Amino acid sequence: MKKKMLQLLFVVVLLSSFQTFDNMTVYANESESGDMSQQFWWKKDKTDKPKEDFPDLRGGPENPERVRQQPVDMTILQQRYPDTFIMQGPTDQNRIALTFDDGPDPRFTEEVLNVLNQYNVPSTFFLMGSRAIAYPEIVERINNEGHVIANHTYFHPNLVKEADIPTLEREVTRTEDVLNNIIGYRTSLFRPPYGFLYNELVEKLAEMQYLIIGWTVDSLDWEEAPPEVIASNVLDNVHPGAIILMHDGADWDGDRTNTIESLHQIIPTLQEQGYEFVTVPELLNVPFAR
Repeated sequence: MKKKMLQLLFVVVLLSSFQTFDNMTVYANESESGDMSQQFWWKKDKTDKPKEDFPDLRGGPENPERVRQQPVDMTILQQRYPDTFIMQGPTDQNRIALTFDDGPDPRFTEEVLNVLNQYNVPSTFFLMGSRAIAYPEIVERINNEGHVIANHTYFHPNLVKEADIPTLEREVTRTEDVLNNIIGYRTSLFRPPYGFLYNELVEKLAEMQYLIIGWTVDSLDWEEAPPEVIASNVLDNVHPGAIILMHDGADWDGDRTNTIESLHQIIPTLQEQGYEFVTVPELLNVPFAR
């Protein structure tokens, strides 16, 4: 009797083992086929904002868009339209302007503002209308802390690729209305996404009473190089009257952490060299509003 009970117990254990092994095999097969997409749910960062909830750059991220496209060079446009297209300020004074594109970005803009406050540096922020309307509290903070706000289109399209005057008008006017509702003024400054324009677009912006602001120093921070490289891109090329291009915003999967870190190298170094940071309107002696 005892022997039979032991044999029965052995069979039960054996069957249970086969069942467990079979379940594990099914689990593995389902995992490999992708049917169990939630198997690693605990590894996901639940604070990440899904793409559809964050206004992206309609023309695509800076990299590779700026590398791939070859529109009319900014220098040529500045020579053709010297009263409308501005790339730098007076070179007889040690004054320079930091500028930031593609915000407001809830992941990075406020950290940029914290660094600027730390060093008491005013800057100019070229904002996207779609992000401004999504994060008005950040726009208000930029304005309240003494920085200048400017127009960078609504959805950040490649205006050269669009090749359409009505698209330009719509992008600029819609952003202008959003910003005016938040900060109470209509900016006089515009920067095209990627710096891309052509003659007819410049002429239309002049008709709309905008100054187009380019740059002479590109941090290339959109390449997401280490902070030391971003800082070197600025420090090795800076000059009196420079307008420096940086980014406080990124595409939905981009990262501006290295931009923020680079500011801790760029700002104190240039201050020690005797440079004064001013806003673009101060640098150019032009009004910031219309």
